[in-house]
Amino acid sequence: MILEVLQDVDRQLLLAVNGSDSLFLDRLASSLTHGATWIPLYLALFYMVMKNNDNFRRLLYVLCGVALCYLLAGAVDDGIIKPLVARWRPTHDPEIGTLVDIVDGYRGGKYGFFSAHASNTMSIATFFCWLARSRRLSVMLVCWSLVNCWTRLYLGVHFPGDILVGLIWGFTVATGVYFLYRRLTRGMYTPRNLNPAQYTSTCYRRQDCNWPVAIFVFTLTFVFIKVCIL
Repeated sequence: MILEVLQDVDRQLLLAVNGSDSLFLDRLASSLTHGATWIPLYLALFYMVMKNNDNFRRLLYVLCGVALCYLLAGAVDDGIIKPLVARWRPTHDPEIGTLVDIVDGYRGGKYGFFSAHASNTMSIATFFCWLARSRRLSVMLVCWSLVNCWTRLYLGVHFPGDILVGLIWGFTVATGVYFLYRRLTRGMYTPRNLNPAQYTSTCYRRQDCNWPVAIFVFTLTFVFIKVCIL
């Protein structure tokens, strides 16, 4: 009974935020939801890690940590959870499927619980928040994850509950992976008395942490301009 009530609330919330009469928003959501849009951001994060890890083993552990976040947050979801739970995406839901606003014919796969976009982006965001401990970078990464979540709701391919569970799972996975990373690399760090105005508490140079932030702003600006021109 409670589950049915929650599902009804989920459907109503989805219909309230799904789609619009704006072609601009349709194109914006379609552009921002593609993983290729964020390749420059991924490269900027890689650059930041390269610049701040002169120990090859530690660098390798960081990359393995990111890969593990992706594997546990997204691949487990797509390969195990979605087919096991078998909850319809809004676009395939027998009750509201005809009411969902479809953008450019995009419906996604049959099942949507939980959102791999939400879990993947939040796991990466959380891992780098723990890793770099830069407030500006952390705010940007959380905003990036939430932007991706908004696109999934707007396009009607996930219920709000799918997004919420995905965010929680992504945060939990990344936190566990980070503390495993810290445990494995504990002996690789040497205490350094660095200027806190220039370095974070985990010895990441603040100027290097600003690069992903700048790339994020640039990417959003580029997408906005491209959508306006088209």
